[in-house]
Amino acid sequence: MPTQKPIANSNSHILKWLQFIFFGSAILYFGRDIFVPISFAVLISFILYPICAWLERKKVGRMAAIVISLSILVLLGLLLVALLISQFIAFLDEWPTLQYKLNQSLQDLSQMLIDVFNISKDQQESLLNRMSDESGINLFGVLRNAVSASALSIVLMVLIPVYVVLILYYRSYWMEILYRMFPSERNARMLKIISLTIQTYYNFIKGMAIVYLIVGTLNSIGLLILGVPHAILFGFIASVLTFIPYVGIIVGSLLPIAMSWITYDSVWYPVGIIAIFAFVQYLEANVIFPLAVSNRLHVNTLVMLIAIFIGGLLWGMAGMILFVPFVGIIKLIADQNPKWETVSMMLGMKNDKQDEHK
Repeated sequence: MPTQKPIANSNSHILKWLQFIFFGSAILYFGRDIFVPISFAVLISFILYPICAWLERKKVGRMAAIVISLSILVLLGLLLVALLISQFIAFLDEWPTLQYKLNQSLQDLSQMLIDVFNISKDQQESLLNRMSDESGINLFGVLRNAVSASALSIVLMVLIPVYVVLILYYRSYWMEILYRMFPSERNARMLKIISLTIQTYYNFIKGMAIVYLIVGTLNSIGLLILGVPHAILFGFIASVLTFIPYVGIIVGSLLPIAMSWITYDSVWYPVGIIAIFAFVQYLEANVIFPLAVSNRLHVNTLVMLIAIFIGGLLWGMAGMILFVPFVGIIKLIADQNPKWETVSMMLGMKNDKQDEHK
């Protein structure tokens, strides 16, 4: 039956893809302790390579160029962390006052439950005790996970810079390995794809850093005008969370909304915060992002959300951060390979081809 062969071939092809996805996901999940620091190191290497190459063209030694560029990145990161920590410490200093106002709000809520829903205080206390008992059972597990995550973070802070140095220092050696792994690709074509990927990702990250800085500054100015406490902390947290499309800005606005509600006990402050964040988000999407990130990754929003979700399932918070640039890099490689045109269409947006011809 000649008509059955295409169906059989199609089923076999689908089965191979399912097997690849299953075993690939299993490898990524069980090997996350190895792959996560290496992935961060590779992406950081992409960011630092243009700086290192520029320093080397200025007659700076390779190792010295790597150390200088990595030190600048670490210093910027430490300054940002110090700023956020100082804001968080100030937030903790005001916690007793906030706790008192929060208790008053809870008492008002309790009275409302009695008046509107006829739920007595005994019933409310019974419900709270039940919830407390259930959360207490999981408290030890939460603390254990927090300690484990902190220990892992310390290890990663040591491993990732070492990996970055080794990747950048032996980059010619890694390129030779890639040539051997993909002998069907010409060396010039392979070098072009990797160079384009590094340059595009570097420009993208540089542009996104500018976007986060501008959006965080605008958020903070708006919150300062409203008189919201710890405006800088909340403004930049909301800015960083915008990497999650649509959901991030909502999550980022919850803290300042709750803070303003507790502090001023007025509905107009939360409304003002929503208006400010909505206006800044509009500027970010239509003005700031197009101007700052001229070379976009052009990843479909739906694909980006799926990548964040799958990354969270496989690698936790690290996966939510890493899988978006991974998809962007795959999209860049697919754009340069005619055999991967279907993959490029799946990951990209409808007007990609139009943008390329402009």
